[in-house]
Amino acid sequence: MTPLDKLKADLRAGRVSRRRFMEGALALGLAVPAAEGLMAQAKAATPQTGGTFRQALTGGSSSDSMNPATILDSYMINVSSQLRNNLTEIGPDNLLRGELATEWEATPDAATWTFKLRDGVEFHNGKSLTTEDVVQSFRHHMGPDAASGAAGIVAQIEEVKADGPDRVVFVLKGGNADFPYLVSAYHLAICPAVDGGGIDANSGVGTGGYIVESYEPGGRTLVRRNPNYWKADAAFFDSIENLFIADPTARTNALRSGEVDCITNLDPSVAGLMGRDPNIRVVPTYGNKHGTLPMNTTLAPFDNNDVRLALKYAIDRKDALDKIAFGYGELGNDHPIGPANIFRATEDEIPQREFDPDRARYHLRQAGLENLSVDIHLADSAFTGAINLGQLFAETARTAGINIRVVREPDDGYWSDVWLVKPWVASYWGGRPTEDWMFSQVYSSGADWNEARWENERFNQLLVEARVELDQARRRELYVEMQRLVRDDGGSVIPLFLAFTQAVTTNVGMPEVLASNWELDGHKNGERWWFV
Repeated sequence: MTPLDKLKADLRAGRVSRRRFMEGALALGLAVPAAEGLMAQAKAATPQTGGTFRQALTGGSSSDSMNPATILDSYMINVSSQLRNNLTEIGPDNLLRGELATEWEATPDAATWTFKLRDGVEFHNGKSLTTEDVVQSFRHHMGPDAASGAAGIVAQIEEVKADGPDRVVFVLKGGNADFPYLVSAYHLAICPAVDGGGIDANSGVGTGGYIVESYEPGGRTLVRRNPNYWKADAAFFDSIENLFIADPTARTNALRSGEVDCITNLDPSVAGLMGRDPNIRVVPTYGNKHGTLPMNTTLAPFDNNDVRLALKYAIDRKDALDKIAFGYGELGNDHPIGPANIFRATEDEIPQREFDPDRARYHLRQAGLENLSVDIHLADSAFTGAINLGQLFAETARTAGINIRVVREPDDGYWSDVWLVKPWVASYWGGRPTEDWMFSQVYSSGADWNEARWENERFNQLLVEARVELDQARRRELYVEMQRLVRDDGGSVIPLFLAFTQAVTTNVGMPEVLASNWELDGHKNGERWWFV
């Protein structure tokens, strides 16, 4: 830490006065205007308590529920993160750290994991956190009738049980070195156990920094600060008003007029203009978020891999990056492993797929077709620009003899009535911190969120093998092969990795570094941000 960094840290911590800061900065050679600017910057980085934080979120629906098993999109992920905690969490530095668990250890084969629970944690209703709450919260997602979005994760758990008053043991069906990352999944938030087994899944009672005041699915959720929150330096707002606003123009106008303090999914096409407003700050973060166009591989014509490959060659990704993402992202290559994953394939390992209408026509002929007509069902609820991407795709695919009809679907109900229902749709994924997590939840056999219903025996074998492989070079080989299988046989066109585009009013303070595993500081902005 430089002397200037130490001086700023001392001001933020209250160890030096403003006068002493100025004296120290001048002594270090700064001019008065520069010193005053640094002091304002340091003050803005000091968390303050108070105020009602109003944010406009996307991904809500009238079919939403507080049940952690059914959470589908960003609105409920963010709200649930205000109310509940997990055993572990991803910090702003994108590293794993304990939340309700203070430590964990594994047997040498990584097949049995023991987590020690934090002492002195209370639920909103005054109940103390116990091992039974953790056990029942995980069992809520297990079993053939659970219907949970976490099914692909918990499928590897053989047994979860208490070991004394403060330890929980997970016995896995096979080793998994990444298991502590998996328990940070938003579905696996801890809820209070109820008498006779099970959990209170629907009230919103948790151990988090805020308590539910009112809840209107797909509309508005108001929460107030938990006065007994166990995190001493978190949850700075007095209350948070969460609004579902699907229309990007309406979100932008709400921020510019001062009706809200923060919006997510800022339309990249207006990001430059918004950034010139002196009262607004555009905050992009780059991680593993990607847009997908999954096809149901159990239905014709998508059950033919040559048809899938024809479509993958018929989209101009570079054009989409410029016209849809406006440069806020990078090219996708039809697999979901992103730039923040450590085993992501290089271009030498898996060459970038290019727009190639001749190659697309070749695969159509291999499928016994001279041309193809298909519908794609889209709404901007899937991701900002999804409809425009579909129209751009239709233009380029036409040169390959493919007619794509873009069917506009309502934003409300998209995730319940269109995604996983219609044969070809759009969706997005925030990505996951580990390859195993992403593959297990979305691409493995039997996963509830296997949106393409893709089945590949070799892939499923590699998934199990990679979990227990301790040699990192060999593990990389396995994950690269899996990426290649998804790219060349999978059921999703993945054209772009997209930046998380948030915008806030300038009176919102936030850490210097934001987590990029999800939008809005890893969906922890409710407890990590403040008003200056």
